[in-house]
Amino acid sequence: MPGIDIVEIKDRQGLKKFIDFAWDIYKGDSCWVPPLKSDMMDTLVGKNNPLFKSGPHTLFMVYRYGKPAGRILTGINENLNKKKNRNEGYISLFECVDDEEISCALFDAVLSWLKAWGVTCVKGPVSPTNGDDYRGLLVEGFDGPPVLMNSYNPPYYVSLFEKSGFKKHLDLYAYYYDLSIIDLDRYARPVEYAMKRYDFRVEPIKLKYIEREMLDIKQVLDAAMPEEWEDLTPPSLEEIKAEARKLRHLADPNLIYIARNGCRPIGFSVALPDYNQVLRHLNGRIFPWGFLKFLWLKRKISGGRLFVLFVIPEYRKKAVSSAILFKTLQAAKARGYIYGEGSTIGETNTSMKRDAEGMGGKHCRTYRIFYKDLT
Repeated sequence: MPGIDIVEIKDRQGLKKFIDFAWDIYKGDSCWVPPLKSDMMDTLVGKNNPLFKSGPHTLFMVYRYGKPAGRILTGINENLNKKKNRNEGYISLFECVDDEEISCALFDAVLSWLKAWGVTCVKGPVSPTNGDDYRGLLVEGFDGPPVLMNSYNPPYYVSLFEKSGFKKHLDLYAYYYDLSIIDLDRYARPVEYAMKRYDFRVEPIKLKYIEREMLDIKQVLDAAMPEEWEDLTPPSLEEIKAEARKLRHLADPNLIYIARNGCRPIGFSVALPDYNQVLRHLNGRIFPWGFLKFLWLKRKISGGRLFVLFVIPEYRKKAVSSAILFKTLQAAKARGYIYGEGSTIGETNTSMKRDAEGMGGKHCRTYRIFYKDLT
């Protein structure tokens, strides 16, 4: 196509342009929260990134008459394909101007690259780290900034995906908790009753025994992650440790819980303060002066995000997830938080959606994973 060039990113200078392009797309958008450029660079060079260790990957940028117009990450998660007996590729970190010709050129480059590897289907956007960050395209809930590590994009991205032949694979839901109006006292007695009846307790994670705690989390994940979840498999212990290293400077141990029956771990959850309230003021840079802003503004954070909550099968109908959620909201409210968000929950996860709604959560945003057959 005249004036349109596709470039495969091969060096650090290219990675910098890849990262900086987002600032072109969201210029003047008050809802966008700029990521830390240093963290994004670490992700793209593969530092502590289990997704890149799982198979080949590459990045593309599209230029129109020499000016950046789009970007995308694509690759193959060979570990997931092997465990799920399939041959799929993924896409992530898509950004593009509002131009169907540009987006089609970008997607065509991805599809050609994946077909050369023998891939028969592509899904995404997925997390660029195989975690729960930046999963899905925002399709509902454009009325405010996202919470920590959740996706945000212009509404026209949905049309660009659909016009390129992508179809819905799965929707992911976010639930909003208004802690100023939720009456947590009404749940206290039922939670205490359930813990006594089914002989379990819910306690904050103990950083002093972090190695043991990570082993317990691994044990829960191995037992709790359903086989029918197409896009997820239990992470390795090394992947859990890598995620812990990435989040350690953000974590509040009083917002991370493990449920146990005696010494046996039966469930856990991870919530973090909503550092997006701070990041939106840093413009992607923590040094030299961003660090001082970070230290000042972090004290004023007024909300959090509950990332994951897992319970082993035999305890799923014994109010363990409700007890964990109650303890998390209780701790958040004690810290002066006025809101919380539980995200993301797959649309087919009816039990978790029921628990979220039962504790006062309101469906506030929807993120969509798309797919496209390449055969």
